[in-house]
Amino acid sequence: MLAVSSHGETFVPVNSSGEAIAPAILNFDNRAIAEANALTKALGKRHIFEITGLTSHPMYPVPKMLWLREHQPNMYSSIARFLAIPAYVLSRLGLPAYVDHSLASRYLAFDIHERTWSAEILSTSGLCPEQLPLAVPAGTIAGELSASAAAHLGLRKGTLVVLGGHDQPCGALGCGVLDQGRVYASLGTYECLVAASRTPALSERALAANLNTYCHVMPERYVTLAYFPAGIMVDWFLRVLSSNGEPIPLIGELCRELEEETSAGPSGLCITPHLLGTCNPDFNPAASGVVAGIRPGTTRADLYKGILEGVACEFADMSDLLTETAGAFSQVYVSGGGTGSRLGLKLRASLSGRELHLTKCPDTVCLGTAMLGGVAAGKYGSLAEAAEHLVRISQTIGPDAAVARRYQSQRQQYQVLYSSLAPLRRMQQNATEEA
Repeated sequence: MLAVSSHGETFVPVNSSGEAIAPAILNFDNRAIAEANALTKALGKRHIFEITGLTSHPMYPVPKMLWLREHQPNMYSSIARFLAIPAYVLSRLGLPAYVDHSLASRYLAFDIHERTWSAEILSTSGLCPEQLPLAVPAGTIAGELSASAAAHLGLRKGTLVVLGGHDQPCGALGCGVLDQGRVYASLGTYECLVAASRTPALSERALAANLNTYCHVMPERYVTLAYFPAGIMVDWFLRVLSSNGEPIPLIGELCRELEEETSAGPSGLCITPHLLGTCNPDFNPAASGVVAGIRPGTTRADLYKGILEGVACEFADMSDLLTETAGAFSQVYVSGGGTGSRLGLKLRASLSGRELHLTKCPDTVCLGTAMLGGVAAGKYGSLAEAAEHLVRISQTIGPDAAVARRYQSQRQQYQVLYSSLAPLRRMQQNATEEA
């Protein structure tokens, strides 16, 4: 059995033969700010949110599709469909170009209630459903591998191919986040907290915070996301430390070395990790990272720890924000590259006041995708049964009250810094829109 999942928003423009006619356009590509704003103006922020569970932003495919139409009309005229990564992979395997409901939700044109493409949004945008992949439930069997596809992949002819979903809901599934009360956090380039529910979180508070709420890979469930750039800030700092700007080999050893150099207690720095803009609550793609509090004696270890502290402050704020909209929780099930930092985990747990559980399977996205495939193949009777058999905890890191007390003032400083940067972020956004 082969199951296919992907990160969200990235898409591949293809022609009528299913061939890519341009490189994949990545999720963090923010070129379509004007188009995203125009969509909000045309339909209203609240109305878009009620349909899609999202607020308009250039990260989503629809604004970028409109950007291509406006700025690269020759290319646009050659594009037959805009395929999410799994849809493109399936098409290359000679199978239907399906997209599951969770990844379809990331287009900014999917009605999460009816679970179909929104005729109103597409009509307003001048787009049509035929330009998009066919949306089906996660766990749908796409078909079987042909002899040629199987030989290319080193698999058996007739191998069952199953559609997975968006990496965040798949990761949540791989941690057993099937219903309300259990929260998953992926600690990567972006740090994302995911709660599950039986209805989408469409409250005024959720809208004001620009939360994402959309279809889970679990049938008849929804997920609500709060997220922010995180690991990208660590990656940037490590590249700055290198002599040639290239990624540093043995990155784990360098991070451990830096953590050993750090002193006890707060670094005295306030660092916002917004290299790719802010996410919740204000969703400003033009915002930038800020380092405050540098003094002559500031060391590389101080800067590294300051970044981890900034990420922990964001994690705590996102946890509180998610509590306000999706319900209280005290347990968070974590996976991703950020779990490699013991110091980072301790700071997140202590500043948020929540227990962090590491699963035995280090890649819960793959595990959740495998669970969808296992149910489709008849290995398990349901996703709940699969979770009961496969989700196991390897380690728990609880909050440290003493650490929380030492960081109380710094977390307050972080919140003041974030708020005080609002005028600057608005100026940055205006400058970007005028450019």
